[in-house]
Amino acid sequence: MRLTLYLLLLTCPVWAQKKTIFLITDAEGVGGVCRQEQTEPKDQEMRQLLTGEINAAVEGFLDGGADEVLVWDGHDGSQTLSTLTIHPKARLLMGGLGASMLFERRFSAVAYVGQHSKANIRGGIMAHSYSSLGIQNMLLNGKPVGEIDVIAAMAGHFGTPVIMLSGDQAAANELREIVPDAEVAVVKEGLGRYTCISLSAAAARDLIREAARRSVARIGTIKPYTVPGPVTLQVEYTTRNSLPVDAGLRTGAEVLDDRTIRFRGKDILEAWRLYRSR
Repeated sequence: MRLTLYLLLLTCPVWAQKKTIFLITDAEGVGGVCRQEQTEPKDQEMRQLLTGEINAAVEGFLDGGADEVLVWDGHDGSQTLSTLTIHPKARLLMGGLGASMLFERRFSAVAYVGQHSKANIRGGIMAHSYSSLGIQNMLLNGKPVGEIDVIAAMAGHFGTPVIMLSGDQAAANELREIVPDAEVAVVKEGLGRYTCISLSAAAARDLIREAARRSVARIGTIKPYTVPGPVTLQVEYTTRNSLPVDAGLRTGAEVLDDRTIRFRGKDILEAWRLYRSR
């Protein structure tokens, strides 16, 4: 009798772990956004376009079987989204995150909406690696990376897979290189840094909704993306961003030249934490 009750509790949905999707947003990869001035957090057209894509993704995740979606406003100081317009069944995370990016909460999966590619990618719309003005290149264990790789690696450090991305073609290609089975929704094609061919807002939302719905079924089959330690993170700043005189005194830091610094850690979390520390 006790064994039967125990088995019932294990299989009962009430006792099952919630499927929570951590949805990370940006702006440069949103359909219809192709000019730098459109990415200003208070630009009303961009906010409307981005919110529409986010809400479509939330609908898709919920339709696919997710229990909840946490949306992080990850663009330019976390001042783009509003609880007035976000999907009523989503929760909105606002503000900067620590080095772990909150992944210690062990989400079921991670997804990106409005994502751009890393720096120096031909055809990547407004492509950059964390800072378009401050950073020229970022290397993880010698490989050029941007937000897509770093976030995926940090999620993987905590055992969380990336299941879906929406953005331009360059961003989709970048994710597929490290997570081949992830769902992607390509909402625009980049011809140059500020030139693109975009889907309509309605078509982009439909595409994103369906990709998000399909992606939930991939939870449990897509393996987390991991970067084996030890890890080096090398950052080359732009020409007008020389390193301060005491840069070499930072813990775990090695100054390579006037604009380049390298951090070493036992894993991605330690290397990223050393880079983020000031």
